[in-house]
Amino acid sequence: MQEGVVPRFLTRRTFVTMSCSAAIAAAANAGTSKPWRVGLVTSGKGDHVLGWFRDAFKARGYQEGKDLIIEFREANGRYSLLPNLVAELVALKPDVIIAEATPAIAAAQRATSTIPIVMAPSTDPIGSGFVKSFAKPGGNITGIANMFGDLTAKMLDVIRLLFPKVRKIGVLASNNPTHMATFEAAAKAAGSIGVSAQRFVAANPEDLDKTFAAMQAADCEVVYVLADPIRPALPSIALKYMMPTVYQITSYPDRGGLMAYGPKIEALFVLAADYVDRILKGANPADLPVEQPTKFEFVINLQTARALHLAVPERVLLLADRVIE
Repeated sequence: MQEGVVPRFLTRRTFVTMSCSAAIAAAANAGTSKPWRVGLVTSGKGDHVLGWFRDAFKARGYQEGKDLIIEFREANGRYSLLPNLVAELVALKPDVIIAEATPAIAAAQRATSTIPIVMAPSTDPIGSGFVKSFAKPGGNITGIANMFGDLTAKMLDVIRLLFPKVRKIGVLASNNPTHMATFEAAAKAAGSIGVSAQRFVAANPEDLDKTFAAMQAADCEVVYVLADPIRPALPSIALKYMMPTVYQITSYPDRGGLMAYGPKIEALFVLAADYVDRILKGANPADLPVEQPTKFEFVINLQTARALHLAVPERVLLLADRVIE
């Protein structure tokens, strides 16, 4: 089910680009005691995100603490905290701000129109007003679009394959401003295959338990989780209520989620690090086209399927890029 495989020749090109990047970064900071300062704000829990960015910057020749300082703030899924977290970063006068997910991007956009902002990633950058177009962003914001909205219909097809008799799904949302449009797309796709969809909102991580109870009381047979920063408790709560749950974030099955289909998340953050690298070297974010993922994966956790007493059809297993035994 993997799409958009990158040709082999890009492997060498990527290596050469990264090698040149490291040399240029070293030269740029030679003879100066002032390191680059990068602000990183995450809408969710950011430990993995921070680790991925550290690795990506190191691969590009930056030495954290010497020529690079990362100022890190995390909202842990409480989006109301984001304006203050971003204000703290802006006060530090970073060279670039990396904003993870739409809530953080929106907060950063309200806080500054001059500091470059890298989206990592955004579900609907044009509809959200972050950029004028993918080809010419036109302001201080550029970065990655994740295509989650475009993948919604395909995920409903997968749900139908695994649950051929399903009649009602619960769509789990948060206060993410993109979720209403994504829910409407999900409801339309579900309706086209004879399935009804009802939206349930868990504004904060502590709301998840009661939201699953509400979905169970509403006779939802399957839960579809809209893309959002990782909420670590989700898989265990879904299992507690014995509700089959599917995700757009492909790292959930590694945490005990049943299945997921979407872009490889770590690759999006690595790509965002390239934007930061180019901006630090003098590129104007207004002229850096927004990129979209080219690789997607379908992941199934058979341990969770067995715990839910689900038999995964062979045809579904054959579609999977990765099966967790």
